[in-house]
Amino acid sequence: MHKHEETIWDVVVIGGGPSGMMAAGKAGSLGKKVLLIEKNESLGKKLLITGGGRCNVTNAEEDLRKLLSQFKDSDKFLFSAFSQFSNIDTLEFFNSRGMETKVEAKGRVFPISNKAQSVWDVLLQYLKTNNVTIKSNCPVVEIETDDNKISNIILKDKTKIFSKSFILSTGGKSHPETGSTGDGFKWLEQIGHKVIEPTASLVPIETEEAWVKKLQGVSLENTKITILQNDIKQETKKGKILFTHFGLSGPTILNMSGEIGELLKYGDVFLSLDMLPDLDYGQLNIKLQEIFKEKSNKKFKNTLDSLLPSAIAPVVIEISGINGETPSHSITREERLHLVQTLKDIKITVVGLLGEDKAIVTSGGVSLEEVDFKTMSSKLYPNLYLTGDILNIDRPSGGYSLQLCWTTGFVAGSNA
Repeated sequence: MHKHEETIWDVVVIGGGPSGMMAAGKAGSLGKKVLLIEKNESLGKKLLITGGGRCNVTNAEEDLRKLLSQFKDSDKFLFSAFSQFSNIDTLEFFNSRGMETKVEAKGRVFPISNKAQSVWDVLLQYLKTNNVTIKSNCPVVEIETDDNKISNIILKDKTKIFSKSFILSTGGKSHPETGSTGDGFKWLEQIGHKVIEPTASLVPIETEEAWVKKLQGVSLENTKITILQNDIKQETKKGKILFTHFGLSGPTILNMSGEIGELLKYGDVFLSLDMLPDLDYGQLNIKLQEIFKEKSNKKFKNTLDSLLPSAIAPVVIEISGINGETPSHSITREERLHLVQTLKDIKITVVGLLGEDKAIVTSGGVSLEEVDFKTMSSKLYPNLYLTGDILNIDRPSGGYSLQLCWTTGFVAGSNA
């Protein structure tokens, strides 16, 4: 037996992640009676783990077209939404509410506090100030339609909730432990929307070599990574990598994972790491000659600290096959050239990608042709609005994913 909740809301937002919180707060600020429904016991569970718990709020790129070009083929859809609420508006939104921000490498913006909690606090205050009612621990099980409108939703406890408009902000499928289990996709398909099957787009890489795992927790700030298949270079990127107990992670690896996943369908994939990309072979050879001369009486194993992080040096020595006990002055020319080769081209075998449960973001979602980006409303159901990761938009790491949440949430909240 269904219980009817007596209230008819102006706006009901399903999903209390970043885009849902922004949408609910915005609708509330326009004087609407807003209900925010979250299936977890608290809001913003995934938000609190983004950027390693630091929360990469947005990207500081000031040129809107450049910013949007990062969203691959979706930029043409996003222009009208971003002209209503851009990354500059995001900074103003948080800064004016007492959260100071700083810009790091590649335009990534973080709270000065380095804590995702700061972002969460601003959003929660925004909801409170605008009198948004929050129902947590409240899974939705079904969306009911009437002609081309959403009439109500049904909660797990069988309560029916009625509203003039509904905003769906349930996220994609990444980090299911935070509640992103793809529910929204299922409901949208049931009511006739076309949903593109999600695939993990930013994921760490599992590798074969035992030495990689020995370096767990060590990161290299500036590495050149080349993807190889059949000995042909497929893609090269420079940046930070992190060694883990299963292989490799870090921003540069995550951004290459889509391409690696694609290539794995066609055969074996190898990565080549150049640990010193700022020196070419000749310069590195000269540099090593200088080091060995300067430290001529030291053992070879104690000479590379000025070139590499101390944790990495022993591994490189092991891979080079040169005896670490050899005095520097006894290293032969052949050995030195072999060491240059090792530092510039360490091969790693890719076993595979870690699955969606480790994905930072999953692409896939509602077909963009079915969404009106001026308002974020569904073209099939004018009183249904769609935000954030539920949209089929591929995005790189670097603050773009959250910016998409702020923009689509704001626009949906303004129009719902």
